Amino acid sequence: MGTAKSQKLWGGRFEEATAASVEAFTESISYDKRLYRYDIEGSKAHATMLAANKLLSGEELTAIIEGLSAIEARIEGDNFSFKSELEDIHMNIEKALIDDIGPAGAKLHSARSRNDQIALDLRLYLRDQCDRFMVLLDDIRRAFVVLARNYMGRVMPGYTHMQRAQPVLISHHMMAYYEMFGRDRERIADCRKRINILPLGAAAMAGTGLPIDREMVAELLDFDGVTANSMDTSGDRDFALEFVSCCTMIQLHLSRLSEELVLWSSQEFSFVTIADKFCTGSSIMPQKKNPDIPELIRGKSGRVVGSLMSLVTLMKGLPMTYNRDLQEDKEPVFDAVDTVSASLAIMAEMLGNLKFNTEQMEEATKTGFMTATDLADYLVLHNVAFRDAHGIVGRAVAACIEKGCELTELSLEEMREFSPFINEDIFKILNVEGSVNSRISTGGTASVRVEEAVQTAEKNMGIGE
Repeated sequence: MGTAKSQKLWGGRFEEATAASVEAFTESISYDKRLYRYDIEGSKAHATMLAANKLLSGEELTAIIEGLSAIEARIEGDNFSFKSELEDIHMNIEKALIDDIGPAGAKLHSARSRNDQIALDLRLYLRDQCDRFMVLLDDIRRAFVVLARNYMGRVMPGYTHMQRAQPVLISHHMMAYYEMFGRDRERIADCRKRINILPLGAAAMAGTGLPIDREMVAELLDFDGVTANSMDTSGDRDFALEFVSCCTMIQLHLSRLSEELVLWSSQEFSFVTIADKFCTGSSIMPQKKNPDIPELIRGKSGRVVGSLMSLVTLMKGLPMTYNRDLQEDKEPVFDAVDTVSASLAIMAEMLGNLKFNTEQMEEATKTGFMTATDLADYLVLHNVAFRDAHGIVGRAVAACIEKGCELTELSLEEMREFSPFINEDIFKILNVEGSVNSRISTGGTASVRVEEAVQTAEKNMGIGE
């Protein structure tokens, strides 16, 4: 009878040792070692279940649990040697366990495959990241609510097409981002539900004939249930795709915010002052103060979009069940996690030090015919059809442009040349404060509505408790 020459834990049928070039090309331990804690957590639960089903003795279970705990302590103490020839986190830990405790360690892999084991590790990892992201998203939302409270009542131009459109409260603008990142939080929370399903027990792709209790493992690991089809389970990465899609949305929202901060901090706007500690200077121009943090966050959106595209492209052509291509799923997931979490944290910190130049912002609301829509609404209230009112105000604006003045600078007599329905009370409507406070529809920028929104948010975020 021949003896296998491969020294791999899976090498029984191989007569040649793996080429060094193949080991270098196929290893994943260089990046999946960050999953060690989840791999050990899953293995402890799996071992407990095996013992409950008489596939391990009590003594073997104790040896495995203690051995895994010792390996975890060595890894955390930076006293563990990861070996690329052992390919991945699973084999590194299993080999160390066998070396440490002997034959009992070799029994741990009963009724599971690396296919369902990595799916478990990744789900456990992403479940923790969902919880972490929800905290980070709450932090940034809290920063917007604080800004909204601090600048309550102060006005700024609202923009469409990057042109001054209508006056709004600064607080209303901040609460828009509160809502935006709130949707991100909801998506992450919903994504977590689909992550939190146990894959272990699918084995390679067909399940196992050994007596196991998947529901017991799910309970031990605090999963909400078990996957329903072993073939789907071993090749499923929908949960990772969904998570990175959520990451992409978050980073795109951060990028939009960053774009506004870059614009607002420029001399052309001078709406905000970003604290010096979040900016850098120029190597050649001594006067420069560059908004590097928002610029980098804006730039890093490309990395996260790239991670999503990597996973989409990875998955699009795979047949059912596990394929080695799936080894390429982890690096884009890890990069998305690292990029988005760092961006959220530093943006929240920067917002906590942000100053609005309120006088400059208020001054900007006085030009650009920003209350023109209010004049049209005024005419509608006097039974003028909106489309006719739109034309009347458009002609009035054209006359102001020709004259070189704002609507508010026209006399009543001049206004009445455009419509006889215009009366003295129009001047209460055309000022910025009157315009803002007229927007009383639900979700509008009127002070009363914004105050309601901020109070609700403060309650939801636990501010002032």
